[in-house]
Amino acid sequence: MSNENQMPKTAQNTASQDTTSPFLTEPLPKGTPQGQSQRIGEETPHYTLPTGATRTEHVGETTHFGFTTVNTAEKEQKVAHVFHSVAQKYDLMNDLMSFGIHRLWKRFAIQMSGVRQGQHVLDIAGGTGDLAKVFSKEVGANGRVVLSDINASMLKVGQNRLQAKCKNMEFILANAESLEPFADNSFDLVTISFGLRNVTDKDAALEAMYRVLKPGGRLLILEFSKPVFEPFSKLYDLYSFTALPLIGKIVANDSESYKYLAESIRMHPDQRTLKQMMEHAQFKDCDYHNLTGGIVAVHRGFKL
Repeated sequence: MSNENQMPKTAQNTASQDTTSPFLTEPLPKGTPQGQSQRIGEETPHYTLPTGATRTEHVGETTHFGFTTVNTAEKEQKVAHVFHSVAQKYDLMNDLMSFGIHRLWKRFAIQMSGVRQGQHVLDIAGGTGDLAKVFSKEVGANGRVVLSDINASMLKVGQNRLQAKCKNMEFILANAESLEPFADNSFDLVTISFGLRNVTDKDAALEAMYRVLKPGGRLLILEFSKPVFEPFSKLYDLYSFTALPLIGKIVANDSESYKYLAESIRMHPDQRTLKQMMEHAQFKDCDYHNLTGGIVAVHRGFKL
């Protein structure tokens, strides 16, 4: 039941050097090792990233990076710098920031996935692989899971964690705006967990997700959203803009990245707006479920 009434490239598959992914239609983009030396306040280094969408009417010359207005072309680089900076501490920070509740949010999303033996799953912005690890078990030896991320540092953490354990999993650099490496109608399930808010052209990303889904397949989006109870929302804001940067400074020596993460949540579309965006991208039977009072929502849609 929906809660919408609650307002608020010569590159290779990095997992397998001797096989070709059945999902790929062209050579993979090549990622750049991303060293850890600079902060957001300093000049942002340039990262070689997988190709995104050709700019469309969805995005103008400028866009937001947190609360800051930046040139559209610059945002992907700035986001890449954030996630390069936090990659090694990402799982620990998630536990600290959410008091471990993120594990329950992800469990709920997995329950909504309907994933079955033998299916093909694409986990976009999958990073350290919390969802992909479970999907690997659920689809079994005859299924396939692709853990993809635009950020080489995040993808490397997931690969190091899971490659030896999950023999039915591939690790592929890909940009959510285009999903260029993947053929049409390839996956039974596409998921993106806490990643959509960082995408510059969200409409293009939704269209790409629709393209790579098989008819009958489903999309799940797990993302921070808008609390539905106003007093709780004010307390949440206080926590986000004071405690999160402080925890980031103490644990990861990086307060600026966590300031951006808090700001990016506030700039993300609310529950109803995201549902409408999914419908505009041709998804059917779209709904959403608020978790923890709307701090997080799971959106679901189908390619029929």
